Amino acid sequence: MATEIQATKTMRKIMADHFFELDRAAKDGRPRIAWCTSVGPAELLRGMGFLVYFPENHGAMLGATRMAASCIPRANSVGYSPDICSYLTSDIGAYLMRTTPLQKAYQIEAVPRPDVLVFNTNQCRDVKDWFAWYAREFKVPLIGVHSYHNIGEITDFELRDIAKQIEGLIPTLEEVSGEKFDVDRFRDAVRLSRETSQLWRACLEAAAAIPSPWSFFDATIHMGPAVVARGTQEAVDYYRILLAELQQRIQNQVAAVEGERHRLYWEGMPIWGKLRSLSELFASLKTSVVASTYCNSWIFDQLDPAEPFESMARAYTELFIVRDEAYKERYIENCHDLFRFDGIIFHDAKTCPNNTNNRYGMPARLAKKLGIPAITINGDLSDLRCYSEEQARTQIEAFIEQLEGR
Repeated sequence: MATEIQATKTMRKIMADHFFELDRAAKDGRPRIAWCTSVGPAELLRGMGFLVYFPENHGAMLGATRMAASCIPRANSVGYSPDICSYLTSDIGAYLMRTTPLQKAYQIEAVPRPDVLVFNTNQCRDVKDWFAWYAREFKVPLIGVHSYHNIGEITDFELRDIAKQIEGLIPTLEEVSGEKFDVDRFRDAVRLSRETSQLWRACLEAAAAIPSPWSFFDATIHMGPAVVARGTQEAVDYYRILLAELQQRIQNQVAAVEGERHRLYWEGMPIWGKLRSLSELFASLKTSVVASTYCNSWIFDQLDPAEPFESMARAYTELFIVRDEAYKERYIENCHDLFRFDGIIFHDAKTCPNNTNNRYGMPARLAKKLGIPAITINGDLSDLRCYSEEQARTQIEAFIEQLEGR
């Protein structure tokens, strides 16, 4: 077995402290709590003194703990389709059932009550509908940014529009927080978020080393602070620690997968409830999943405290998920140049069409361009009823045999 990443203990403390701080604030009524979509304007919220809670992180926890399958039918019973985002349905279902993974992990009885809900539709429309349900439930303001989709070259008009939408959130946030907007505090949050992104990028790119010091499965866990703590000094400090350890692992030739023979790219969402079993399967096949588009989704190194609104607009509009097919293919081609993988696994997530990229011929086009094979695994981010472990194992084993034959 590969040596465990020592920074994991620090990461777990950061995540625990995040939830404990939110729980205290929910009980005390201060600081105010903003719910934010994972690729929403967290820097603005931090800069205005809010604590920030990310329901998508809670959705991932429901998937990883395998609670999702029992919660989803509860949301279905109040009218939410089983075909829409399983983060949404499992999270609303868990709320209606008065359950949460936080109870077992941290002895926290419930997710923190929001004072305001802030979305960005750069991921999908589901996030707005998700937050709208809670806005009705808690009777608190719902505000957000409506993004562009299927973008090729990004225009100045699009960036100006998004920047104005972000700036337009301020009056409601001032009213909720009871504090006036402080541009210097906002700039500081943007600066810290950029530093976090730069360090996170360096951590992910450490996997370009052969053998790779860590894998996609490690990164899905260690990305936690990049999601929930960006815009804070704690996140910056954490990724300095993690990067130093990864660099030391490279120097010492410590491999995530002992005897690494093959290197793969994971395209699409994680299958949260099967991370461990998939990691063990690939390790048994001497195969390291070295890169993914998913973990790169929290790299916002375009952020610039000198132009906070404009740079936030760019960071949240250059995002992979909102780009057109041609851009996405070029992106993966560039990843191939860096990480030197010899196969691609596409995850067709049943309830997440916006982060599923195998449905319009991309695997075949990339396989031809790059001269490497690609396969598609059917599953879901949280709803394990959509995933056949036996079928996936058979597909993966056959795929690795194909790589061996090459």
